[in-house]
Amino acid sequence: MAKITRKPAPRKAPMPKKKAKRAVAKPKASPKNKAPAKKSLRATRPWTPAEIHEVFSRFRKANPEPKGELEHVNPFTLLVAVVLSAQATDAGVNKATRALFEVADTPQKMLDLGEERLRDYIKTIGLYRTKAKNVIALSAKILSDFGGEVPRTRAEIESLPGAGRKTANVVLNMAFGEHTMAVDTHVFRVGNRTGLAPGKTPLEVELGLEKVIPAEFMLHAHHWLILHGRYTCLARKPRCEVCLINDLCRWPEKTV
Repeated sequence: MAKITRKPAPRKAPMPKKKAKRAVAKPKASPKNKAPAKKSLRATRPWTPAEIHEVFSRFRKANPEPKGELEHVNPFTLLVAVVLSAQATDAGVNKATRALFEVADTPQKMLDLGEERLRDYIKTIGLYRTKAKNVIALSAKILSDFGGEVPRTRAEIESLPGAGRKTANVVLNMAFGEHTMAVDTHVFRVGNRTGLAPGKTPLEVELGLEKVIPAEFMLHAHHWLILHGRYTCLARKPRCEVCLINDLCRWPEKTV
């Protein structure tokens, strides 16, 4: 019987080993390629008392008797208007309150009007349901706790529903001639941008402005600053070219 011989299977050629990829270090970002840091709104150096006096002297000369733009006929209607103005424009509030104050210009008349009818008058104002509830509640509290008269201290005004520190400062200043500083979004921006009173909160800006503004200007100071922020020192495109104080302003991004 013939012997069967088997040929050994041919060995497969070994697969070439893959070369390990060398880790290529990514070039570090050059400082030039980094996004420019946002410039701070804070001034580089503080104002001198003489410069601050000059600023408010210019404001006074341009507008000796500045007036608030919220329409009112007495301290109570001023209080109501300020409460209604939260997160709303003065023009929008005035449009609603002209008719309202013809029928309800005292706490008792407002209470008699009632929350439902009040809502009809102010429904064009943002958050009108909550505001109507607060106005009726503050009217009742003024009648029960303060003899029907708007109180004349900050703590008492702040105790009223819907009224905070800014509301109290506006009422004390405009209705009773107190030297208070009401800080709204415009005053907050101007205080920080110009460097007059930098602060992280409205209270910091308020206290800073009260500290540096001479007493002779304090009665109208918050109106001058509000109007300056509303019409000149605008949030997005400040009108530096027509600004009364552009030569003194510390803002590093001013365009003059």
